[in-house]
Amino acid sequence: MIREEKQALVDELSEKFQSHNAFYIADASGMSVAKINEFRRLCYNRGLEFKVYKNTFIRKALDTLEVDTTEMDAALVGQSGILFSKESGNAPAKLMQDFHKAQNYSKTAVVRPALKGAYVDAGIYIGHDQLGTLATLKGKTELIGEIIGLLQSPAKNVISALSSGGTKLAGILKTLSEKEEVAG
Repeated sequence: MIREEKQALVDELSEKFQSHNAFYIADASGMSVAKINEFRRLCYNRGLEFKVYKNTFIRKALDTLEVDTTEMDAALVGQSGILFSKESGNAPAKLMQDFHKAQNYSKTAVVRPALKGAYVDAGIYIGHDQLGTLATLKGKTELIGEIIGLLQSPAKNVISALSSGGTKLAGILKTLSEKEEVAG
């Protein structure tokens, strides 16, 4: 591969890093071609992309980001494939967990693809043990929806209290007026 081709590949990867809010670096070494194709098909069906890159290209592309990514160096050993996600930061983690469950790995088996590192909304996660944490992360839209729900809740309570209070007050006034008519 000539220098211009390598630079074009780094530029392409850098553009993907900047256009995706989350990417995971995974180790797929030891997987058969059939299993990797099965994993890629699952990625495609869920709107994710999985592609294998050289670690040196990944490092050069990471250096173009405006964030300190030196922690990711621990993940840049051995064979590295990258899962890209535009929509949700937890989608690749859920996909990997689902793939692992479908493979019926034993407790002692080496799980592949294994999470080496992840970058989600400027947060860096290193190691396969972070997969469960990443799967439970809520996306930006989910968090905004929860905040809006929490903000609307007190307003709804005040409105329902006022509206039910108004009917109670009308009922009390009606009862008092009926008592006056009976007494009068």
